[in-house]
Amino acid sequence: MALEPIESRYTCEWLEFLPNKISKFCYQNNIECSVWNVVGKQSNSKVTEGAFLNFVDTNIWKNTQINQIAEYFQQGIIKSGDKFLFTDAWHPGIIQLRYMASLTGIEVEIHSIWHAGSYDPNDFLGRKFDKSWSYNFERSLFSASNKNYFATVYHAELFRRTLENFKSDEFLDKYSVCGLPFDYLKDIIAPGKVKKEDIILFPHRISTEKQPEIFKDLAKELPEYKFIICQEENLTKSEYHKLLQKSKIVLSVNLQETLGISCYEGFLAGSFPLVPDRLSYSEMYPEECKYPSIWSSNWSEYKICREQFKSHIRSIMTNHEQLMDEIKPKAE
Repeated sequence: MALEPIESRYTCEWLEFLPNKISKFCYQNNIECSVWNVVGKQSNSKVTEGAFLNFVDTNIWKNTQINQIAEYFQQGIIKSGDKFLFTDAWHPGIIQLRYMASLTGIEVEIHSIWHAGSYDPNDFLGRKFDKSWSYNFERSLFSASNKNYFATVYHAELFRRTLENFKSDEFLDKYSVCGLPFDYLKDIIAPGKVKKEDIILFPHRISTEKQPEIFKDLAKELPEYKFIICQEENLTKSEYHKLLQKSKIVLSVNLQETLGISCYEGFLAGSFPLVPDRLSYSEMYPEECKYPSIWSSNWSEYKICREQFKSHIRSIMTNHEQLMDEIKPKAE
């Protein structure tokens, strides 16, 4: 059950990569299987401002996906033992699939990948939704799935703590912390032989929880470097990867991050991931990459710590090559 493909997101890569990866795994392990990629109808791929996907079109996509699954049930194609992988757990089709499977007596497995949700107060959904219904919906999605996958311990614990009425045994039986399937990026993004420039990137969405105002202020304070907000450049994926290869730092001041694909891509491209010691970053990156969380915990604290922040950035830019040699074996 694929996410809708949007060129500026990794969803285009997943649409092709994940079915191939599953098929290859089954072949290598002598598992007989047939992998079906259930795609929906996409009418508008323009992303809602500040969001990961288009808020309306994602529902058209998901609804047409579940319509296909309903047809498969009607035609007798779905069999007991079939496994469904929802690449986005925030999918109402999980409830509809469990409904159809339960009432037809066909035993299927549902596997769901969590990215974010209303349980994260800094996420778009966390800021917008009435929690009196959204928390219960997220609990239902989790419980209706046989297995739930989280990228980091931070993410899994955030989910468990916020939706606190889970019994510990149920949670432990139904979840796994396993990263996300981005291993293919090693073959797509590499440092190459591109000459590094004094570029600092903001590779995140332009959204409240990403605090772009701090990045813009640092750009004014450090005019000797080129600061680029990638989303303002209207880049293709190839152009984005080349920019990562040329940059020296990918900077995060984020308040919401359950994995942080942008900083991971930057590291693969030979750019130094400069991240706060909070969120998923705390467990993913070596100490050299992390700065004190308070430096960017909010605008007021940032202004107090701005000179320290600037000095730290200058040090990394000056010693970039040496630092990359030091962090690479640790991060890998």
